[in-house]
Amino acid sequence: MRDLESPADTWDRLRGVMQGQIGKDSYKNWIDPLVFLGSENGVAQFAAPTSFVGTWVSRNYGEAIRQLLVKDGIPASRLSFSVQAPEAPAVAAEVPPVAAAAGEEAPQAAESDLPTSPLDTRFTFENFVVGKPNELAHAAARRVAEGGQVTFNPLFLYGGVGLGKTHLMHAIAHEVRRTRCDARVLYLSAEQFMYRFVVALRQKDMQGFKEIFRSVDMLMVDDVQFISGKESTQSEFFHTFNALIDQQKQIVISADRAPGEIEGLEERIKSRLQWGLVVDLHPTDYELRLGILQSKAEAQMLQNPGVTVGPGVLEFLAHRISSNVRVLEGALTRLFAFASLVGREINLDMAQECLADILRASERKVTIDEIIRKVADHYTLRISDLMSARRARAVARPRQVAMYLAKTLTTRSLPDIGRRFGGRDHTTVIHAIRKIEELKVSDAQIAEDVELLRRMLEA
Repeated sequence: MRDLESPADTWDRLRGVMQGQIGKDSYKNWIDPLVFLGSENGVAQFAAPTSFVGTWVSRNYGEAIRQLLVKDGIPASRLSFSVQAPEAPAVAAEVPPVAAAAGEEAPQAAESDLPTSPLDTRFTFENFVVGKPNELAHAAARRVAEGGQVTFNPLFLYGGVGLGKTHLMHAIAHEVRRTRCDARVLYLSAEQFMYRFVVALRQKDMQGFKEIFRSVDMLMVDDVQFISGKESTQSEFFHTFNALIDQQKQIVISADRAPGEIEGLEERIKSRLQWGLVVDLHPTDYELRLGILQSKAEAQMLQNPGVTVGPGVLEFLAHRISSNVRVLEGALTRLFAFASLVGREINLDMAQECLADILRASERKVTIDEIIRKVADHYTLRISDLMSARRARAVARPRQVAMYLAKTLTTRSLPDIGRRFGGRDHTTVIHAIRKIEELKVSDAQIAEDVELLRRMLEA
């Protein structure tokens, strides 16, 4: 840093070098929004408009920026990013977004000009392991990616963390870009959509914003629940949505819950999001988790040819780690890293030793009280009904389901389970368990109820 030069002036001078290294579009999307705050104790401090931008820049351009600062004589052993969102004008909330006329196409922007977020090269359809919990979502995503006549628009994917929503979003974008080179695909998070909108308001460039977002062939917005409660952003999203639907362009949205369950989201947007196909990615079952582990283990062994996986390890992990796929994959990655460093086979002893913290965190302690509440809710009964002496099938069968789940999901003894269900004898519990085991084979509805309740309790 030159004498008497402010951090802002220093960054204005240096960041132009980054533009030459990474190109105009990447510079505009990631480097230009940063504010250099100075260096203190060897830590170069930057302000980013969102945590997403800060994390992404740190991961992809952090070392290049650090070296640039060091060459200029600025102490920078590492970078630190804080969030400093751009302020919109005070009148922004009062400015109603201007909707494009129905059927009127906005001027087209080249795909290289689109502010799309980076796509993970690992997230393709080929790398997506399909099982019963996600097969509908996978089939719908495939249909959208193939193009042609799609009867559902938008496609809305929802589910918990680590169940594959973002993987499918990236896979769609990859496939469309591979098969339709001229297609303009814009993928970004709802946080990024809001950031672009606020910047356009601040710079008085709403026309440019509309030209970009309403000229694409496919708009993909991840984690749409982020715009809950943000009225101006929701209004612009609503009009952008309508403009693209009027042009028969495809929209793909993801969230952590169904449209109707997103609090703070305007009813008109909830209604639009339910126009097309709403698909739930269910929690993974044992078979899907095992399939994912087998696929990932094969890829890891190609990268680490000297590492082998002993019998029972993948099955053990699929049973014990049921929280989400990211944790599951992270556990496997840790095992391969450890094995490659110490030169040992991955066996059960190593897995238990190396993953002790993950295994402890993944232990789901299901209680009988939780089971009773969940079964009562599922069958629209009162808890007192399950505790009562009533023998009507509408009550007795759910009670038997609850007893069966208590035996299979907890470590409670049969007498203890009987006492928790209104002081019943352990023989009653045995009868309930045997009855449900029989019905799971002969009655598809009972089998479906038991599996659904088990997933909800273990999730």
